[in-house]
Amino acid sequence: MEYWDLYDRGRNKLNCRHIRGERLEKGLYHIVVHVWIVNSNNELLLTQRHPDKTFPYKWEGSGGSILAGEDSLDGALREVKEEIGIDLRGNQGKKIKTIIRDNDFCSDFLDVWLFKADFSLKETKLQETEVIGIQWVSKAALKTLFDQAEMSPSVQYLLDLLDQGLLFE
Repeated sequence: MEYWDLYDRGRNKLNCRHIRGERLEKGLYHIVVHVWIVNSNNELLLTQRHPDKTFPYKWEGSGGSILAGEDSLDGALREVKEEIGIDLRGNQGKKIKTIIRDNDFCSDFLDVWLFKADFSLKETKLQETEVIGIQWVSKAALKTLFDQAEMSPSVQYLLDLLDQGLLFE
């Protein structure tokens, strides 16, 4: 069973936890992380969603809900390790954006992390129930994936980050 710490809209931590999968009451939020990794070739790492998940076969970055007791960075590091088998501890990373998502689908703070790291795709170990593919892409290739509707709708904010020059050097 997975537990999340809960927060109010001001991101003040509340003295209560939530069980993943249960309906979240209005006005309560949890924290979700999306992790983007850029290598020294100025390429962005993408993972491909498992066919049994929502938005099957679409491309995204690693991420998910942080667990009770974790902070955003700890959750980001754990998600990358679980999903692709890469330990980012010790790599240069920073939170580049927080988005408050409050709709019928979710109520959360989405923390967007960017790490700089170099590794071969051969070093990755994909979590079989989550990820079926992995690739490094250039800025031009990323834009093409968006144009071809191959990116997960949950990462549309990446287009703004591209325009702001926050992903690539």
